[in-house]
Amino acid sequence: MSSRIRRVFTELLILAGVVVVSLAARSALADHYYIPSESMEHSLLVGDRVLVDKTAYGLRIPFTAIKLLERGSPRRGEIVIFDSPESGVRLIKRIVAVAGDRVRVREGKLTINGERIELENADDIEVFGERTASLNLAAGGGPNFDEEAVPDGKVMVMGDNRGNSRDSRAFGFIPVDQIYGHAFRLYYRRGDGFVWKPV
Repeated sequence: MSSRIRRVFTELLILAGVVVVSLAARSALADHYYIPSESMEHSLLVGDRVLVDKTAYGLRIPFTAIKLLERGSPRRGEIVIFDSPESGVRLIKRIVAVAGDRVRVREGKLTINGERIELENADDIEVFGERTASLNLAAGGGPNFDEEAVPDGKVMVMGDNRGNSRDSRAFGFIPVDQIYGHAFRLYYRRGDGFVWKPV
């Protein structure tokens, strides 16, 4: 093998290694996500791009769902990525209730453990601890949901655009181990360009 062929072969091996490491990092550590629909308005708009922490709830073997290490538990108000149990399409929604919560939805408004969670004097803003959700109720509140307790190992997810979101009210609670990651930063918005906002 000539030195030139050996050099090209070595460069191709390095390139292949870089590609594999990059894909493994996207699979197991962090990735980005493009917002394809209006279901998370007003918090996230169509065309927004967010960064997703795939280690938020545990470290997985790249390209698998096998978890090596538990890291944290989903919390109310976090925006997460998962596959629809109905269609397999990747979705982005907000966790509105966690295991043990008793949750009810009327006209798009949440009651958790018997308490309404909207901001005082602003019934289109819900408060989840340190996080808030600015709701879009222009299309109404969507389907109601009778009070039910969230089982262990699951969460309830909803879109902030309550009248235009197919979520846990339709397909039920989501197993925590099926969540890919937690969206934590908005980094691009049409018209604004690059931004750096927590979500």
